[in-house]
Amino acid sequence: MSDAAQSTAAEVRAAAEAVKTALDRHLAAVERRSGEDDPAVYEAFNELAAAAEEYDELLYDRYDEVTPFEIPGTDDSLPPYTGPEEPSAVSVLIRRDYAVVEPQRLLAQAQRVEAAEEPADEVAGTVHGALGVLFEEYEPDEIASRHKEFGLEEGDSTLWVTAEEERPEPGEWLEAPFEQIDPQQIVCRFDASAVYDEESDGEDSEDDLGPDPELDGVLDEDDLEPLDADR
Repeated sequence: MSDAAQSTAAEVRAAAEAVKTALDRHLAAVERRSGEDDPAVYEAFNELAAAAEEYDELLYDRYDEVTPFEIPGTDDSLPPYTGPEEPSAVSVLIRRDYAVVEPQRLLAQAQRVEAAEEPADEVAGTVHGALGVLFEEYEPDEIASRHKEFGLEEGDSTLWVTAEEERPEPGEWLEAPFEQIDPQQIVCRFDASAVYDEESDGEDSEDDLGPDPELDGVLDEDDLEPLDADR
């Protein structure tokens, strides 16, 4: 950034005052909170985070100095919720990744399923055909709980719950089910990834505890109750 474009001392001071105001508002919202998921607290938290980030950037730009604040990144936190306060419908979106680590086991399981059908479709001779047979036969939650039996290895997974004003009409989104998700209507999300285990196992320091579920909505997969989800 050129000297002409650098932040002024007045801008840094104004940003500092904005942080103080946001702190007061956050404390007041916490003191008046009506429950664990009070939206006023959530809104005040996001305002405080935004104000602190702005101050941190201006302070560094003007004085080459930083703050001790750790601002949640946009990749690890949800944007402010702007959906309906009293939603009449919810959508649950689930993604689970698997690696095919034992193709022969996968093929054998699919062929057993196919052999029990009359007439047999005989499509389980390829990996992609076997996947189609198994995912048509078993519910996604059963695949998740028995993935090793099918020669699969779990990868990352995520579950999003979004609030809706009303339930969509039958068939309305089937052609493109994941294209019109508004991040600001996400009520909560739960992620599971081996990267969190690696981070927590990397050091024994008390300062390296991995992601905090209360801050970024990330929970270990053991904390999730199985959900029935249709594809």
